[in-house]
Amino acid sequence: MRVLVVEDEPRLAGLLARGLREAGHTADVRHTGGEGLLAATGGDYDAVVLDGMLPGLDGLTVCRTLRDRGVRIPVIMLTARAAVPDRIDGLDAGADDYLPKPFSFDELLARLRALHRRAADRAGTALQTGDLRLDPAARRVSRGGTEIELSAREFDVLALLMSRAGQCVTRYQILDEVWDGETDLRSNVIDVYIASLRAKVDKPFARRAITTLRGAGYRLEPDGG
Repeated sequence: MRVLVVEDEPRLAGLLARGLREAGHTADVRHTGGEGLLAATGGDYDAVVLDGMLPGLDGLTVCRTLRDRGVRIPVIMLTARAAVPDRIDGLDAGADDYLPKPFSFDELLARLRALHRRAADRAGTALQTGDLRLDPAARRVSRGGTEIELSAREFDVLALLMSRAGQCVTRYQILDEVWDGETDLRSNVIDVYIASLRAKVDKPFARRAITTLRGAGYRLEPDGG
């Protein structure tokens, strides 16, 4: 896997690059938001490890600009700001995953592997539920013909719900199939992603496709809401 590390703290950047290379990956390092944006836009990377606080352009701006330019490289954002609103900001900016500092390097590697596996499995049959359409091969989602921009993780959650439209999908199933069991059931990470999906898939269209089944899980309505 070829990974771009965008981190302004030299010691941490060096440790990340060395650890990635020792794990068998290729790692390039950039120290400012502008340099990272340029490298991610023009380089052939499998993933970006992006610090949230950077000189010049911050991580949120870098991620948002990449998505605006149509760059779909999976992005893991590293930041010391771990409150729920901060995580939502990162997801809304287009980040695929969010790892608060301090973090375990082994966990970072596991998250990179999970993103890479999902990127390798993106081909498949398009799913249609009501006016909601998801194309795994093109990584596109639309509702009523209007395209919806989702992060890779949001896409995977929605794909799971759509593949089981009308059925209850438990929190455990979502963690097991989308996160590969890398977080625990006590985490609020699923709530954050479901809220983000609703804000993009339901709210702009004044329709509700995703229903919460209290104490059980979530269901995508079989008619698309």
